[in-house]
Amino acid sequence: MPLSDTLLLRSLRQSPLALGGAPLGNLFRAVPDADAAAVLDVAIAAGVGYFDTAPHYGHGLSEQRFGRALQRVPRDGFVLSTKVGRLLEAHPDVPRVQYGYVDGLPFVQRFDYSYDGTLRSLDASHARLGLDRIDIAYVHDIDVETHGAAQPAQFRAMLDGALPALARRKGEGALSAYGLGVNDVQVCLDTLAATDVDVILLAGRYTLADQTALPALLPRCVERRVAVVAGGPFNSGILATGARPADGAAPYFNYAPATPDVVERVARIEAVCAEFAVPLRAAALQFPCAHPAVACVLAGARSAAELADSLALARFAIPRAFWEALRARGLVDTAAPLPGDTVAAPVPEIRL
Repeated sequence: MPLSDTLLLRSLRQSPLALGGAPLGNLFRAVPDADAAAVLDVAIAAGVGYFDTAPHYGHGLSEQRFGRALQRVPRDGFVLSTKVGRLLEAHPDVPRVQYGYVDGLPFVQRFDYSYDGTLRSLDASHARLGLDRIDIAYVHDIDVETHGAAQPAQFRAMLDGALPALARRKGEGALSAYGLGVNDVQVCLDTLAATDVDVILLAGRYTLADQTALPALLPRCVERRVAVVAGGPFNSGILATGARPADGAAPYFNYAPATPDVVERVARIEAVCAEFAVPLRAAALQFPCAHPAVACVLAGARSAAELADSLALARFAIPRAFWEALRARGLVDTAAPLPGDTVAAPVPEIRL
């Protein structure tokens, strides 16, 4: 039986940090199997309670690695999510690098947001994971940036196909929750205007450097009782490396070199961090969880040491004065709740 809705939400909120699976799908560079296993071992030993992966990540490699490690853990001891929207098809001669993933499994992918394609995707994920249950399924990358002019048709396919298929699986008890896994605020608003979902995995749009989800989406999620998983807390680099990375490389923001205005903003945040002796990464990991819509923060890791560091920084004691200084200097939106804030009015329990 799946976890109860109450236990599922509690598991998301109590995990010290959720583990994202893109790096262990060999995003940008290969991670040896032993290193990937060590990351997962650290996560399990530390009590991480939520693991997220996807067929896209290494064309099934991340799912395979997660499943191999999690098969050793009692199934009710963690929450697991994966994604739909891409079907993997075996191919004898695949490129070494596909969509930024290096040395993945020998599959090519195609988008499929149809009803039948969604069910096929879930069944294939079950097989790669080797686990009897997936708790949450996200519709992956249904945004304009991914699909361009084809996005309206793909969005309609999701509304008519993928979401009803996920609702069916939830009704059968094979899922506890479903929703979107995206980087884009507008597609979340469009979806909520058309239908109900339980949860949104939103990457990079509610961080120290980018709070574009704050004005419209996050209040709507509280109102609609939709849980938000805050992914991409480092905005693909700059909130981990800082505005001037130690190796001299250009800082990255949203998978591209950061623009001068972003570099300048992060440099100002770093100055406040230095003033209060707060690591930038600690602030980046802790900021999103102050919002009542956010159930947890999701971050990836390429090594056991990197994950151990992130777990420690997620618990790092940050003085209230630090957050107030960020707000006073215009570096955090005045409407953004700060860690330690008391919500003025009771927030309805978010439904999963």
